[in-house]
Amino acid sequence: MRTSTFAGLTTFAVVAKHQSLTKAAQELHLTTGALSQQIKQLEQRLDVTLFHRHSRGLTLTDSGKRLFDVVELSLGQINQVLAELKAPESSTEIRLKLTPSFAFKWLVPKLHDFNRQYPELKVQTFADGALVDHKCDDVDLVIDYCQFGRDTSGGNANGGELLLEEHLVPVMSPAYYQHFNWQSKNVWHDVTLLHDAMPWHGAQKDQEWQGWFDSMGLKLSHLPQGHYFNRTDMAMAAAEAGLGVALARQALLGKEVEQKRLISPYPAIKAQAGYFLYRQHNTTAVECFCQWLSQTIAQLHSQ
Repeated sequence: MRTSTFAGLTTFAVVAKHQSLTKAAQELHLTTGALSQQIKQLEQRLDVTLFHRHSRGLTLTDSGKRLFDVVELSLGQINQVLAELKAPESSTEIRLKLTPSFAFKWLVPKLHDFNRQYPELKVQTFADGALVDHKCDDVDLVIDYCQFGRDTSGGNANGGELLLEEHLVPVMSPAYYQHFNWQSKNVWHDVTLLHDAMPWHGAQKDQEWQGWFDSMGLKLSHLPQGHYFNRTDMAMAAAEAGLGVALARQALLGKEVEQKRLISPYPAIKAQAGYFLYRQHNTTAVECFCQWLSQTIAQLHSQ
């Protein structure tokens, strides 16, 4: 295979990812005309039509889809090996990216135990966005909250390893609880809902609450009034402050219920979602952290 073909496959992967010459040209810092010409040349060298061209843009042909699957996999493996070569096996640092809610409410309170077991290892935590890109390769590990798909219930979500299945439970402050009759179905016409409007990529802003009503068999003509937050821990804090009812993630509840700072008159239900671990790089330090995560979760389940 010629060197020009290898270069063309890399360009093809970017165009196939975006299925847009304009977006691909911006990423590759090329003009759309030059990029279009490169793709045509690749198709000629391979004697294969890779894209359907139409007024709305580009779509992959069946042959293009087959080629993209193997090129994307191969480039991903190359990038991973290159990253591992840059990260020596003797590294004592673990770079971890996750959502702020899971970092603040679950991980940080438990890190002292990891530090006790592995005092020589250092965890560098990045929790700067309500949603994380679990395909990023600038960290060693990613923990992302993902909805179960049709074939991922209890399994994997886009290549991730399920760490912890989540459950949802409505919570409110004691004072807010006293204002309503929670045994009446009509109570939901008067309360204020507190939403995590961004639980995972592509979610509707009221998707979790709508799912809860459906699971409880409550048919409402419309959802009650509410406030929206881009983080679950913010919705839970608002509930504790008496603003309304939040649909809390059970794994993120610490001692709020035990200390009567939050009350729930309803049982928890399965969220049909959970926290998935994505390993970008493998070092001894990373493996130690992953083992600690598994042990910590197993201990919580046994309690």
